[in-house]
Amino acid sequence: MAGGAASLAAAPAAIAQPASSEGPPTAPTTRVRLVVNGSARDLKIDPRQSILDVLRETLDLTGTKKGCNQGACGACTVLVNGRRVTSCLTLAVMHDGAEITTIEGLARGDELHPLQAAFIEHDGFQCGFCTPGQIMSGVACIAEGHATSPEQIQFWMSGNICRCAAYPGIVAAVADAAGRT
Repeated sequence: MAGGAASLAAAPAAIAQPASSEGPPTAPTTRVRLVVNGSARDLKIDPRQSILDVLRETLDLTGTKKGCNQGACGACTVLVNGRRVTSCLTLAVMHDGAEITTIEGLARGDELHPLQAAFIEHDGFQCGFCTPGQIMSGVACIAEGHATSPEQIQFWMSGNICRCAAYPGIVAAVADAAGRT
């Protein structure tokens, strides 16, 4: 009992110590080169940053959404070297030199990507939060050859969740765009 009282008596003295003039510790950084939407970017980043955080916080590309931040919803889907990835679970430093395509990189000037146009034509969105990830996943689904039937599209797009349940429009849009390519 006496030991506990002694440690409590010493605690205020430890807390009252002056703060270090050095400030909070800083995280180490590393250099990474990414080609994002066709533009080469040399970045100095925290090696713990996900592609999602680099896109949103460093490059100010906020079209890619942070949904669950656990890889379960697909809102953060982007293309890395042409393959779809959940960017919230993918460290940017692991992809030095990679080509990353986000929703901002699909349209060519004022001309929408065929899948973007199909999403509009088929009401493939409601609130719009999941739409960038749905479109990026749909682009990959088509490129992979997995858009030959509604059932196949549903299966290969199952990692992308729409809380508004716009699935009929999403599937119709992917099927329509697949027919255009």
